[in-house]
Amino acid sequence: MKRSVAMTCLTVFVLGLTAERAVAFECPATPEPVLTMEYDSRYEEDDDTRSEIDEDANDAVNASQKPVDDFIRLLADSANRIFDEGADQGAIADCVVAQVAEWARRDALLDLRTDTVRLTFGSRLAGISLALRQVVGHGGTSDDWQAIRSWLRTLSTAQLEFWEQEATSGAKRGNLRAWAALGIAAAADLLDDPVLHGWSAWSTRYVLCSANPDGSLPQEMRRGRLALHYQLHAVAPLVVTTRLLADRGYSLQDDCEAALMRVVTFTLADVETGERTQDITGETQTFFDGSAEISAYHLAWLEAFISLVPAAPEAQEKAAQYRPLSSSKLGGEQTHLW
Repeated sequence: MKRSVAMTCLTVFVLGLTAERAVAFECPATPEPVLTMEYDSRYEEDDDTRSEIDEDANDAVNASQKPVDDFIRLLADSANRIFDEGADQGAIADCVVAQVAEWARRDALLDLRTDTVRLTFGSRLAGISLALRQVVGHGGTSDDWQAIRSWLRTLSTAQLEFWEQEATSGAKRGNLRAWAALGIAAAADLLDDPVLHGWSAWSTRYVLCSANPDGSLPQEMRRGRLALHYQLHAVAPLVVTTRLLADRGYSLQDDCEAALMRVVTFTLADVETGERTQDITGETQTFFDGSAEISAYHLAWLEAFISLVPAAPEAQEKAAQYRPLSSSKLGGEQTHLW
């Protein structure tokens, strides 16, 4: 009996210390759900390479995307706090889940009114789902999770049907298909849906297997001075999806004569000078003409790649150069995740 009382007192004492060490978390207000998205291409109509931006159209696209992307950044910032020492993981999870559930119950993002919106939606599905993956098992009510899963299934099914039935043949081989595959893979993890996992694997393999022998992606090399920008934009979901699906028993990294490694090798080599892409396109790339520069955001996928292929010294070196690596569409700060 005395031992039992002593153990009880010790438990209370330890729990008290844990509560004192927990870092307080204040849940930010949930942004107003975005119900409808409607915009067309940001590029000049007569530009076949889709590398010349129409400034007015670009402003319209950015204005439409901003409320959704701001919400995704908010979710990623909150979800990442779950990795902090002493984090109140329950409070963080309750917050993130409740915020997404509010959007789900309002049927947010179900009314996508143009093909351009549907083409570019995959990265937004990815950002939301990858934030949620970080808090699974830490909190959120069963009703909230039920609302979220029903909503994610609707969003994922709509994306799958769009890419199979309506997307153009060119788009199906490019970075936007890769982002759709990532969004569906991340949602499929939350839904435990083998059909969605299978479609994601097939789509990722389809894009990877289109790679040229040197690792350049032909659909992105059509983009003139933006080719390297879009090569990087494609590599991110290709790598992260491959990493996610590896946990589900899909091994994609050796497919099509190790296409993933060829794509990554080409990309890492060319972020130094842009010469390979310039040789292919005949144009100086934006990262080397003074109009843009490589940032940690562009290389955020490196952490997932290193966890998939630890013996990759070039990737290790580049990651060390740019850390911390972060992208809200990939779930926020990548070192925490991988």
